[in-house]
Amino acid sequence: MTAPDGVMIDAIRNVDDFLRQEAAEEPAPVVTEPPTKTTEIIAIYGKGGIGKSFTLSNLSYMMAQQGKKTLLIGCDPKSDTTSLLFGGRACPTIIETSSKKKLAGDDVAIGDVCFKRDGVFAMELGGPEVGRGCGGRGIIHGFEILEKLGFHDWDFDYVLLDFLGDVVCGGFGLPIARDMCQKVIVVGSNDLQSLYVANNVCSAVQYFSKLGGNVGVAGMVINKDDGTGEAHAFAEAVGIPVLAAIPANDDIRRKSANYEIVARPEETWGDLFAGLAANVSAAPPVHPTPLDQDGLLGLFDSKTVGGDFKLEPATIEDMCAPERLHKPSLEVIYDTV
Repeated sequence: MTAPDGVMIDAIRNVDDFLRQEAAEEPAPVVTEPPTKTTEIIAIYGKGGIGKSFTLSNLSYMMAQQGKKTLLIGCDPKSDTTSLLFGGRACPTIIETSSKKKLAGDDVAIGDVCFKRDGVFAMELGGPEVGRGCGGRGIIHGFEILEKLGFHDWDFDYVLLDFLGDVVCGGFGLPIARDMCQKVIVVGSNDLQSLYVANNVCSAVQYFSKLGGNVGVAGMVINKDDGTGEAHAFAEAVGIPVLAAIPANDDIRRKSANYEIVARPEETWGDLFAGLAANVSAAPPVHPTPLDQDGLLGLFDSKTVGGDFKLEPATIEDMCAPERLHKPSLEVIYDTV
């Protein structure tokens, strides 16, 4: 039976009012009490599309195969971190599920938002719809829900957090700013934009370390490595190790596009990801020395990035039409007798 139009309109208005009210609520402070179990929490940052989700899905799978109890949390509003792990299937996000449960007067349960495959546990924080809220605030809200679900008491060896590195607002910098993780890993490639993002993350770590923060950078994963060497040069310049270099390989690209895990111990790329897992576990957090813009450009051939280009200042004559530059004067000039 179809509801009358007036009832549908009222229902939509109620939902809109609820969402506005929820968006207006100030976020609660993040819990800073020590956890009841020593869990290594690692935040992974990188430029959008650089391969963080591919790297993390395979890394978490390999860690589970090595007997480590691992939780993967997607903290990107695109909610695509776990899609490869689940064969392309999207999981219900924590924020969306929480809103629906709250409207219905119910509480969120673990089984509503956390799912598992071959020993890997995974969930997605999610975020607001396009144009309807702040993604960084959504991250903060998502962690509030995790804390209510007992995040600090969960029994994991590793928790991997997938963060979008292009965005520099406070929500996406939460793990670094509030010491919510022990170390950070950056994912990059041999291109200027991904290394620019990696450098920004290093800058954030440096900034908060000066304020008393304890988070450091464990290293860099180079994805789609074509052998040109810029990412290796960047890692050396800022003072962080390369944890793994994943080649630009057609077999990897094809399997990833088909939502296949390539980090199975018995398969071609198993040793590569086994080495990455070992390096991630062993690498200590360090405080990098980020580069300035000229330092970044210096990693690349000047013919590629325009490093030899000289800036020519503009003039007011360039900006205006000639008739607008010569306006009649209102100054009164008195003749002297």
